[in-house]
Amino acid sequence: MQHSRIPIAFPQREPLSEAAAWLAADVGGTKTDIALFELEEGRPVMKTGPQRYWTAEWDSLVAVVRDFCKEFSLPKRMCISFAGPIKHGRAQGTNLRWDIDTQTIRAALGMETVFLINDLEANCYGLVALEEDDLRVLFPGENPEPGNGAVISPGTGLGEGGLFWDGKAFRPFASEGGHAHFAPRNEFDWRLFQYLRKKYEGHVSWERVASGMGIANIFEFLRDVEHKEAPVLEHIDAASISKAAAEGSPVCIEAIDLFVRYLAQESANLAVKFKATGGIYIGGGIIPKVWNDTRQGIFEKHFFDVGRLLPLVKTMPVTLILNRRAALLGAGWYGAMG
Repeated sequence: MQHSRIPIAFPQREPLSEAAAWLAADVGGTKTDIALFELEEGRPVMKTGPQRYWTAEWDSLVAVVRDFCKEFSLPKRMCISFAGPIKHGRAQGTNLRWDIDTQTIRAALGMETVFLINDLEANCYGLVALEEDDLRVLFPGENPEPGNGAVISPGTGLGEGGLFWDGKAFRPFASEGGHAHFAPRNEFDWRLFQYLRKKYEGHVSWERVASGMGIANIFEFLRDVEHKEAPVLEHIDAASISKAAAEGSPVCIEAIDLFVRYLAQESANLAVKFKATGGIYIGGGIIPKVWNDTRQGIFEKHFFDVGRLLPLVKTMPVTLILNRRAALLGAGWYGAMG
């Protein structure tokens, strides 16, 4: 496999010594992945793991780290990718019950250095670690030119991150754009918006329609408000709905198609706001599982529905990230280079 050669600038140019080892953790609303990294020829490499922990089953990240390291010495350095806004080394989960405080973690684990970065920032940093086989170009862009980029990642929630182009490399930055207000575009969208506004008692964000929870919301709306015939599912979640769609359930297929439409619309919003001539990258674990030619057509139809800015948006490459460990890899690289 060949390296993707996506240039990413890190805060620290010089990595750790070859003898160093450190932890990386990707903490999400559903799962936490953790791995041990070491340097090989100046490049961070995952040596142990990744090991997955279901976040709801654990009281804290400290408990997860202790379990992961029970058979080897705890390293003195860690980088945490966290699904939520970061402020002064602290973060409170948006879709999970954990809080993170780097000082508390350092003290509890006896570590010297603990980095805490937003999960979409970690996704952005993870681009440097990807191979060509980890990426699938959905649209190459018409005469693309260097410029800013962006990552949009539907998972439990909807993450969005930016890539500022400094002339030589991308410089990642965090965003909470997934929580921006959802904008209905037709009568159907308006009915969905009204349903969600009642369900969530006011504010309706893009996350409520273009994420794992969004798929569940759309399914319940189609069933309960649009009165579509729906299968009885043991769990109303993205995985169950996707599985039923693959088995031919019309309402589940419609729910996934609508999710793709809303993701395309918000991807276009992000592309225009960041003037992302350097490309839009779609991450998360959902899209690679549900993608097909029909959904690529749905995505392109709504991604390019941008009115007068169509010539600009057509210059922007769109790439699907197939490697679901991008955020963990980003945290691993940041742990060495941050």
